[in-house]
Amino acid sequence: MKVISTTKAPAAIGPYSQAIVSGDFLFLSGQIPVDPTTGMVVEGSIEEQAHQVMKNIGEVLNEAGTDWDHVVKTTCFIDDMNNFAKFNEVYEGYFISKPARSCVEASKLPKNVMVEIEVIASMK
Repeated sequence: MKVISTTKAPAAIGPYSQAIVSGDFLFLSGQIPVDPTTGMVVEGSIEEQAHQVMKNIGEVLNEAGTDWDHVVKTTCFIDDMNNFAKFNEVYEGYFISKPARSCVEASKLPKNVMVEIEVIASMK
């Protein structure tokens, strides 16, 4: 296993890694809308928070040497299913290859954010 870490995405806020490469796959821990330059949650709408999550995911994918086209599975957590359509508008702009996905409502996410996404990607 190889640990993946970049300062261009938020540091882990617990006893885990940003991502792990195991064999031919990258397992990216759940990313929340924290701006890595400030360490603060991006305030605003579900769309603004989703864009920050995508930026964070993109940075970890890049650090690992893979990209959006190699994402095979995502698990998405949102705090309110009433925001599902707005979330999807942002999501589909990044995950053009349409990986497999689960999306569930969570009653509470870390730092009270509106969205968290974890990713599994194949390595290039």
